[in-house]
Amino acid sequence: MTSRVDVLAPDSRFRCGGSEYTVVEVTGTELRIRNVTGAERIVAVSQVLADPGFALLEQRRQPPFPPSAGLTDLPSEVAEQAQWWEVHVIELLTGRRPDSSAAPMNLDYDPSTTTMRQREQAKVRELAAAGRPVSLRTVQRMRSAYERDGLWALVDGRFARRTSATGRIDPRVVEATAAAIAEETDRSTGTITRLRRRVGQLLIELHGPAAPPLPPERTFYRLVARLAEGRHTFGSARTRRSLAKQPEGPFGTVVAARPGEVVQIDSTPLDVRVVLEDGTIDSVELTGMVDLATRAVPAAVLRPSTKAVDAALLLARALTPEPMRPGWSDALRMARSVLPHHTLTELDQRLADAAARPVIAPETIVVDHGKAFLSQAFRSACRSLGISLQPAHPDTPTDKPVIERTLESVSTLFAQYVAGYVGSSVERRGRKAEQAAVWSMIELQALLDEWLVAVWANRPHEGLRDPITPDTALTPNEKYAALVRLAGYVPVPLSADDYIELLPATWRVINSYGVRINRRTYDDARLNPYRRQHSGVTAHNGRWEIHHDPYDVSRIWVRNHRDGGWISTNWTHLRTSPVPFGELAWQHAREVLSQRGRDTATEAEIAATAADLLDRAERGPVPDTPRSRRDRKVAGRTKATRRATSPNPPRDSDTDEPPGPEKAETAAKVIPLGIFDPFEEASKRW
Repeated sequence: MTSRVDVLAPDSRFRCGGSEYTVVEVTGTELRIRNVTGAERIVAVSQVLADPGFALLEQRRQPPFPPSAGLTDLPSEVAEQAQWWEVHVIELLTGRRPDSSAAPMNLDYDPSTTTMRQREQAKVRELAAAGRPVSLRTVQRMRSAYERDGLWALVDGRFARRTSATGRIDPRVVEATAAAIAEETDRSTGTITRLRRRVGQLLIELHGPAAPPLPPERTFYRLVARLAEGRHTFGSARTRRSLAKQPEGPFGTVVAARPGEVVQIDSTPLDVRVVLEDGTIDSVELTGMVDLATRAVPAAVLRPSTKAVDAALLLARALTPEPMRPGWSDALRMARSVLPHHTLTELDQRLADAAARPVIAPETIVVDHGKAFLSQAFRSACRSLGISLQPAHPDTPTDKPVIERTLESVSTLFAQYVAGYVGSSVERRGRKAEQAAVWSMIELQALLDEWLVAVWANRPHEGLRDPITPDTALTPNEKYAALVRLAGYVPVPLSADDYIELLPATWRVINSYGVRINRRTYDDARLNPYRRQHSGVTAHNGRWEIHHDPYDVSRIWVRNHRDGGWISTNWTHLRTSPVPFGELAWQHAREVLSQRGRDTATEAEIAATAADLLDRAERGPVPDTPRSRRDRKVAGRTKATRRATSPNPPRDSDTDEPPGPEKAETAAKVIPLGIFDPFEEASKRW
């Protein structure tokens, strides 16, 4: 009944009992109505609504609000004229002017005693007496327009007109231009002249001889500017294709309430050149994994662009705590971070001496259709760990936007500070930028691992703003600490054998000198019974299954096909290469550590660590940093001790490292023997 009373407002017309009436006044549950002869009476609302012939003929509506921004853009005299008309129209409808609600009602405009036509005639007489003569038709038109469209309908039409975005250009030309702009998405970037020529061709193809002519050049340029706005039609082709992949509808939102609920994986070229093992300079590809709930990066690895990363290795690194590395600041320990170290260590002892990087067990992994991510090994690893694999739609980066943006952030926050940075495109590449590459793949991986712990995990992230407190952005470690208290932490029982199983596999022969992988030789006494022996696996011609970590060259694991289990085999050069610590060096290190402060990590300490990391990345490896006299003395004694106990020091060609300054100073002069001269032999005629 309430809705009917709202509809039956004053001046509403309805049919009841076969006659037409106009509502004069609504008082509680009663209506004062007037018939076509002008006679009035009071009836109950229930009586009107219960009549079987009730029908609403016309109702008075609340005029809409005018566009506030549109009124401010009008000339002052035009806006004042519209507001002047509004005052008189409101008086026609209500009997009172809006600025005199407390004053008594003007009897000439009292809706309870006069009809609308009587009030309109009274308004014509009033305006004529005031020196503003208008016709009855004008008053009626203003009143009707105000009831329909509000104040904006009273504005002079010459100023209130809303023109089309394409002006008065033929719609067929507009349609052809839009089609030509859409064709430019996958083409190389051209000029507007080429586009204009294509529009002419489309008009002839679609409309034949009746095709409309192209507008003048300047008009066409304005049309293209409006239709191609924000589409990079004449800009970056890469950006244009990326924008075309966005869905037309609103973006969906995936909310993760606990760490590991949704994890995204992707690969992208890193804008840094590295020095490969053979001395050549090549590009590198970054493959990363990001947790949607915390924005933490559980694992990120670098591989040459010509090789695909083994996604199972990425999964193994994510499920394994990050160990503290030699040279890392003590501020990077998990024990000194915001992570709930004591609680997590009670559940998982692997975290006792780990770095401040969360260990996240994925529940669902979103991947693209890359071969590495859809390989049988990766699928089997996910299935054994109870992880759901969710492939994204083909060529749809918006299905995994978080990892896309995270990998881009690595370039802007880390890669640009590294020696060998070449920029994201040829336009942004410096002069001879590739020649500045000094880091090897393993060294750059170590820098990236340190940066993820020191910088990324402690940097406030825009995607980690709480809806209730949006002014504060949390860091990935802070978000993880908050969620792990609510969702809990269940460590994945990833044993040593499980970790080895997830590493990349290759097949090799166990020779008399051991096993050789990537020009490195690995040997151990436990391989003696299997040297030059058939493994029993005929599918691989008797070779032995070898698992290795591309980021740890110190050892490999040989599967024992006969007795089961794994045989851990070390790199042979580890016994002959300079050792990091001798006895004297170890004693000196203890003295240095005793002078280090034991306070908890502060923001300043972490910031200093991050700044030092970026400085080292930009300078490149320094062969001989300035040291104190005592430091040089200890290093010299340690090296002398190593040489005395090592009968066969390695040659520079036997190691993967360039010769150090000490080697350059003591190297003997090489005198070539006159046995074979290739240049002399080449000049001979045979």
